[in-house]
Amino acid sequence: MSTSPLSLSPPLAPPGAGEAPIRQPPANLEAEQALLGALLTNNRVMERVGEFLAPEHFAHPAHRVIYQACVTLIEQGHLANPVTLKPYLANRPELEAVGGGAYLVDLMDAVVTVINAEDYGRLIHDLHLRRELIALGDDMVNDAFEITLESTAVDQIEGAEKRLFELATTGQQDSGPRAFRDALIGAIAMAEKAHRREGELSGVPTRLIDLDKKLGGLHDSDLLILAGRPSMGKTALATNIAFNAAQSFLDARNAGEPSRGVVFFSLEMSSEQLATRILSEQAEVSSHRLRTGELTNEDFDRVLQVAAALHEVPLFIDDTPALTVSAMRTRCRRLARAHGGSGSGLGLIVVDYLQLLQASRNEKSDNRVQEVSAITRGLKALAKELNVPVLALSQLSRQVEQRDDKRPQLSDLRESGSIEQDADVVMFVFREQYYLERAEPLRKPEETEDRFAERTAAWMKRCEEAHNRAEVIVAKQRHGPIGTVSLFFDGNYTRFGNLQGGEPPMEL
Repeated sequence: MSTSPLSLSPPLAPPGAGEAPIRQPPANLEAEQALLGALLTNNRVMERVGEFLAPEHFAHPAHRVIYQACVTLIEQGHLANPVTLKPYLANRPELEAVGGGAYLVDLMDAVVTVINAEDYGRLIHDLHLRRELIALGDDMVNDAFEITLESTAVDQIEGAEKRLFELATTGQQDSGPRAFRDALIGAIAMAEKAHRREGELSGVPTRLIDLDKKLGGLHDSDLLILAGRPSMGKTALATNIAFNAAQSFLDARNAGEPSRGVVFFSLEMSSEQLATRILSEQAEVSSHRLRTGELTNEDFDRVLQVAAALHEVPLFIDDTPALTVSAMRTRCRRLARAHGGSGSGLGLIVVDYLQLLQASRNEKSDNRVQEVSAITRGLKALAKELNVPVLALSQLSRQVEQRDDKRPQLSDLRESGSIEQDADVVMFVFREQYYLERAEPLRKPEETEDRFAERTAAWMKRCEEAHNRAEVIVAKQRHGPIGTVSLFFDGNYTRFGNLQGGEPPMEL
C-alpha cells in the first residue's frame, strides 16, 4: 500500500522547530478515515450519518472531496467504492496529495467494523462545530476592530448571536419524515394530556373560556393576528392573554412541569404602564387612581399584597421602541436559552403592535406593503423556529368608520394581503358600546316628539345590551372554525373576562 491511512498529515503544518507551540484547530483525522472506510465498505452507513453530516464538516480537504463524491453517487442510486469513485476523483489535487486512488483502497483495508460509523460521524460533526466556534470568535474580534457607519456594535452582537444559534441547531435530527404510527402516538399522548386536564386545551390557555373553546388554545408555531381600531381594547386583551398564559405556566411549573414563560414586546407602551394595567386588573383598583395616587389605605394594602403575589409570574416585558424583527428574534432566542434551551423555555410571544416593528436591515424598502410583508414572514418564521405561538397586534384602516356596521372584516387590515396570508389565525376585537356612546340620537327638525322618543328608547336599549360586552371575531382560522366570541369587558380595570349568563365574572 502506497500510503497508510494512519499516517495522514494534518491539514495544517505543525509549527517549525524552535517556534512557540501553536494550537491547532481541533480535528480527528483517524475518525474521518474510519468513517470514510466504513462508508466505502458498506454504503448503508450513509443512512446513519447523511442527515447531519456534510462534506464541509471534514477537516481534511481530501476527505471532503471523497465524502461529497460518495453522497452524489449514493443519491443517484449508484454504488460508491474505490472503483466507481476513481473516474470522478481522477486528477483532483486534494486526493493526489495523499496518494490518489490508492488512498481509497487503503481506507477500506483499514476498516475493522462499520458498527461505530455513526459515533465517528457525531465526533466529526462536534469537532467541526468547535472549529466554527473558533472562527466565529476570530470574526467577532476582527469585526469589533472594524468601525464603520453601516454596522453598529449592536448589529455585530445580533449577527454573532444569530450565528451561534445556527451552530447550536445545526445537525439536529428533529425533522424529516415520521412514520404514521409515530404521529399517532404523539396525537394519543396529546389527547391523554388533555383528558387528564379534564378536557382542557392542547394549546396555550388564554383562560377566556369561550375563546379557548373556539381556538383550542394558542397553538405552537402559529402566528395569530389580533386587530382592532383604536380604543377597542386590543392591547388590554393581549395583556390579559399574556398574563393569563404566564399564570398558567407558573401553575404548571409548580406542578412539576418544565418551566416556560411569556415575553411581551411593547413598542407603544412602557413596561411600567403595562405593569400598572396588570396590577390594576388583579387588585381591582382603577388604573387612573393607581397612577394619580388617589388610593385609600385599604386599596394600597391590597395593591402591595397583589404585587407580592405576582413576583413569580414568568412574564417578561421588552419596551424597546422601533425594534427590528431580527433584534426581536435574537432576544427571543436568548430568553429561550436562558429558560430551558432552544424554544422550550418560551411558551408565548406577544407583539404590540405589528406596524411599529421595523424590517431587518437587508429587508427595508420604500414600499411599506413589502416591508410589512417581510415583517409578517419574519414573525411566522420566528413562531416555527422556536415552536411557540406568536400573537401580534395590528391596526385597522379607517374604512371601518365609513360603514354603518362597524364590525371589522379581513379587508380592513392595513397591508392586509401579507398579514392575512401569513397568519394562521386572524381575530378582531370589537366593542359596540364604544360606538353607541358616541351616537346619541339628536332630534331632527321634521321629527315628531314620539318618533324621537322611540329612537331614543331603542338607542338606550342597545346601549344597555352592549354595556360591558365585547366581541372577538375569529375571521380566519387555518385549523378550526370561524365565528364570534362574546366576552365581558370592564373599562375601569381594562379587563376582559368570561360572560356568565350576561353578568360580570366573579374572577378571571
